[in-house]
Amino acid sequence: MRFSWRSILHLRRNPLPSSVVMLATVVTTVGTHDLAKGVLVGVLLSGVFFAGKVARLFHVRSMLDESGEVRTYHVDGQIFFASTEGFIAAFDFAEPLDKVVIDVGEAHLWDITAVGALDKVVLKYRRHGVTVEVIGLNEASAHMLDRFAVHDKSEGTALTATH
Repeated sequence: MRFSWRSILHLRRNPLPSSVVMLATVVTTVGTHDLAKGVLVGVLLSGVFFAGKVARLFHVRSMLDESGEVRTYHVDGQIFFASTEGFIAAFDFAEPLDKVVIDVGEAHLWDITAVGALDKVVLKYRRHGVTVEVIGLNEASAHMLDRFAVHDKSEGTALTATH
């Protein structure tokens, strides 16, 4: 197998992440004389770039009801380890509310970090005396919450009282 050195000329035309992956793969392969290590570096970098891209493809919008006491947050996109910081930051915990509805009907919770982020949001609102309702869970996300969440179990009630 041979490498086409002419592909170096296309680096400026290719998307930056693709160019970085190609260069890292080539440098690793040439430096270690091991194609498997080069491919591994390329795959890992591609995964990192993909996670970063997907993490930016979610958003949260909110609406306050007519009474000014209930805010509904609509979450769209993929919630996982790379997007949880933005997810948590989308909520206004200082706003005086009676109730918050978190609608995840257009979202998917992929991992326990996402479940932990939802727990953190729900428990923080509860500590402020706000009632929270999570609606719209798809089957897979509901299964993740059933297995790993604490906000909907007795431990969640204890955490609300102690934190």
